[in-house]
Amino acid sequence: MAEIKQPSATNQPTTNGAHPPGSEPGVAAERSPDAPLTHRPRYAHIVGWGYHVPGKVITNHDLEQIVDTNDEWIRSRTGIAERHVAADPKETSVSLAVAAARKALEVADVPASKIDLIICSTTTPEHIFPATACLIQDALGANNAGAFDLSAACSGFVYGLAMARGHILAGDAEYVLVIGAETLSRIVDWTDRETCILFGDGAGAVLVAASEVPGGIMSVDLGSDGSGGNNLILPAGGSAMPTSLETVSSGMHYVKMDGKAVFRFATRVMASSTRKVLERAGYTTDEVDLVVPHQANIRIIQNSVLNQLKIPAEKVFVNLEKYGNTSTASIPIALCEAIEAGKLKPGYKVVFVGFGAGLTWAACAIDWRTPVEKPETGWWKNTRRQATYSAAAARSMWRRAVRWVYEVLPDPEAPGRDEGREKTPAEAPVKENTPERVRE
Repeated sequence: MAEIKQPSATNQPTTNGAHPPGSEPGVAAERSPDAPLTHRPRYAHIVGWGYHVPGKVITNHDLEQIVDTNDEWIRSRTGIAERHVAADPKETSVSLAVAAARKALEVADVPASKIDLIICSTTTPEHIFPATACLIQDALGANNAGAFDLSAACSGFVYGLAMARGHILAGDAEYVLVIGAETLSRIVDWTDRETCILFGDGAGAVLVAASEVPGGIMSVDLGSDGSGGNNLILPAGGSAMPTSLETVSSGMHYVKMDGKAVFRFATRVMASSTRKVLERAGYTTDEVDLVVPHQANIRIIQNSVLNQLKIPAEKVFVNLEKYGNTSTASIPIALCEAIEAGKLKPGYKVVFVGFGAGLTWAACAIDWRTPVEKPETGWWKNTRRQATYSAAAARSMWRRAVRWVYEVLPDPEAPGRDEGREKTPAEAPVKENTPERVRE
């Protein structure tokens, strides 16, 4: 794993409730290595990152052939030019998530066996149950990891980071894999020009690690307003409206959105949530080096981050032109591309902020300490890594085979196993009219 850099005296993070109880910046370097772990400060750092998108691209010009719209109209109102969609039936939320997770583990140089917890944020899970995260755990061969899905729509990735930070600061985990994965093209009505122009598919993942080096995820802000739940919703498929011929024929399994209401909500909470996490971390807007917002709409980003917070455009990373709104995957995908573009360096103060259905919002402030140069890996390490994943697939198949064998073998405890066999005196049932002393 890349070594996390110690903060210098000039850029040590300010504490304002962001550190574990009893910890202070710089204390980690002064602690004795023999001190009990519970007495050492713990911080949650992002040490690995990766993303993956489907190969199929649908441009605005392609959409002109489907619905009544045009490229200029879409660009001027959303900033989107194209989006990636999972056209291959084999491309699912799990397959995209696994590809992104493997890249994150490669950057961190951490084997899947060291992962303690997998959190998958998604609005398009593989199934209602089991959790998509469990299927990812199996594919990665993360045998020591717990796994669960998180549903907070487009805010979900930051919610996941908050959960990861909490587990790490509590001492319950050393490595937490946080994934945002979506195949929104499967729940979009491609005849509805209000929604089909917006969404794309993809997955992004980060590995969050425990460290004694001050920094990492310094503060978080999570919020919700369920009174606006109907403004962005997938109506059918749940307990309120179970799947039926009527719900399918009426299109209730497609995304429904009140665009104006969501816009007003988003521009307000993006700015206020950013202010909160900066205050909790002890930072000012002038000190922010990079903002990675949820990539939903360029006008929302302009009205909230640029206009209200007065953060310069060069400090705000935007890539929605290429991907559209990938919901909970948008922030980790943008993070990866920001790193590739040289927009992020150790010592930078970073903000992730998003909003989504629920209605929900979330933000976090990060004191980035991890080197961003991609580590060089030799052929032997790559071969060993691929062998590990192949072994995980083989192990999964073996476990499935064992379960199948147990299913087809006769169950010795099953009713009727002794039909036709004469009972021994000890097995013979006691008749109701047998004297009490005999029964005893």
